[in-house]
Amino acid sequence: MLSLQRQGRIGFFVPSSGEEACQIGSMMALEPRDWVFPAYRELGAAIWRGVPIETVIAQAYGNAKDAQRGRQMPSHFGASATHFVTTSSPVGTQITQAVGAAWAAKLRKEDVVTLTFFGDGATSEGDFHAGMNFAGVFKTPTIFFCKNNQWAISVPVSRQTATKTLAEKARAYGMEGIRVDGNDLLAVYSTTKAAVDKARSGGGPTMIEALTYRMGPHSSSDDPTRYRSKEEVESWARRDPIDRMRKYLELKGLWTKDRDDALRAELDDLIQTTIKEVERHPPPPIETLFEDVYAEMTPQIREQLEAFLASGERRRPEMLDKFPL
Repeated sequence: MLSLQRQGRIGFFVPSSGEEACQIGSMMALEPRDWVFPAYRELGAAIWRGVPIETVIAQAYGNAKDAQRGRQMPSHFGASATHFVTTSSPVGTQITQAVGAAWAAKLRKEDVVTLTFFGDGATSEGDFHAGMNFAGVFKTPTIFFCKNNQWAISVPVSRQTATKTLAEKARAYGMEGIRVDGNDLLAVYSTTKAAVDKARSGGGPTMIEALTYRMGPHSSSDDPTRYRSKEEVESWARRDPIDRMRKYLELKGLWTKDRDDALRAELDDLIQTTIKEVERHPPPPIETLFEDVYAEMTPQIREQLEAFLASGERRRPEMLDKFPL
């Protein structure tokens, strides 16, 4: 996807290399009925939850194949069917939304847990403090999953807080804070599963600080070589979470190089085939702007649609038949 952006075939992309264990390990601990409130780097989490590869790629193109019809910037996907809430760009806003959804579930006596992802930079936002405080007071079944990837774009974590850890902030809000190796998939799963079980049983929220590293740029618009050293990146590359899991499985006799090569080839083929399929589609029809404002088109919006259809060459009277008053 980053290559597609460099070629000018899509406009923007947010990579997540290096953070795979955080995303997959935490999602393994949830049930389908639970809700996920992501930041903008949770591609692996989305795929684990069941968001199709085609949906993710089409969303980056924003064409007629895109379920969001090109109305959201790339890498801001979501799918209600898999309880994966659409991403928003403002930093930290998903935190209070996750708490609100958990509070609603608790009031309705629904067996639902919410998990929200955010980065180390988001702990400097007011939404973080408001969400943590409310969750602590009302004991909402919320997991606050902080992916401490060391950098908030070009600002290091050392400039975000005077505390030794981010996890210790949880104590001020009356909840447990846990620090975990975010590049160890099994450790992430175990920690998140314990927090989910506690929340589901009425034990309230937990904050997890997962230590990891953003191997690539913040986004396709960023040049990380301007603010971090090659040595730092190389040091974290030696702790790559996918490499670690692969080596662990090989030592257990559960995986081989041949199977690894075959799987990578299979996935590369799937991605290339999906890209070709998505690229065949034209931009979304302009008329769709009128369709999704309300579940049922209001007389005022129908009037706007009629004015649009009568205004130029794009005369589509069949559209009017779709929305009778």
